[in-house]
Amino acid sequence: MSIVYLNGEFIPKEEAFISVDDRGFLFGDGIYEVTAAYRGNLFRWDRHVARARRGLSALRIELDPAELEDVHRQLLKENDLEEAPVAFVYLEATRGVAPRTHQFPTEPVPPTVYLFAGEYHRPPRERWEEGYRAVTVPDERWTRVDLKTVQLLPNCLGKQAAVDAGVDEIVYVKDGIAIEGALNNFFTVFGDTVVTHPTSNQILPGISREVVLELCQTLGYPVEERALPLPELFQADEAFHTGTLTEVKPCVEVDGRPLGDGKVGPVTRALFDAFLAETERVAKS
Repeated sequence: MSIVYLNGEFIPKEEAFISVDDRGFLFGDGIYEVTAAYRGNLFRWDRHVARARRGLSALRIELDPAELEDVHRQLLKENDLEEAPVAFVYLEATRGVAPRTHQFPTEPVPPTVYLFAGEYHRPPRERWEEGYRAVTVPDERWTRVDLKTVQLLPNCLGKQAAVDAGVDEIVYVKDGIAIEGALNNFFTVFGDTVVTHPTSNQILPGISREVVLELCQTLGYPVEERALPLPELFQADEAFHTGTLTEVKPCVEVDGRPLGDGKVGPVTRALFDAFLAETERVAKS
């Protein structure tokens, strides 16, 4: 029986309920954050806090996510995940419970705070080496994708488009520009130059994206943060998605067209190995 955290209490998941008047349920009025843990050690916790703070501030929800660090660690302990190779903690904070009105409650109400933990199992390296396929999907999300809100219906529809096409991921396209995935960021490689969409309101500022950009600098790969026209995407030698549990996921085909030679490329492989080395360092810390 898994243990979750809801509004100040650690309780069995089966006993966790929220009100039908919760604004997260009614309006998607809230943010979420997912933090990876390697052998019980939170990965880039400070960056997750910073991103959550930014989202909460933009939505004007009064909560300091830094105060939930012990809750994250306790959930890993309560669910026997302290020694798991890869685990995660999901945090959701909504504006709280109030009569349904589009404007904020007249009288401030406590936010609803919900967390749970789980284990993530990486695919076998042999499967990773085969690479993954994607399809392009029109980007119909709202204009503040940089905020990690719980308004994820377009993302769900995007991911379902991948399922319907029998592939693994998507690449959102807006005004002819390749943007990112449904739940992860997207990179291409030309020669040894790594290209990704610039930080803006059109992409989520991914923590793993930041780590990969740092690894590019360490490994000596030039980086271009720029718009990528869709025709240029199909000229790329390599591509990959990044995310908290995506880590570095090679993309070898888009819309049925192979990228490069249709195999996992050397830059993607080097970045993944460097990413794994970083997670192992955290696991031993």
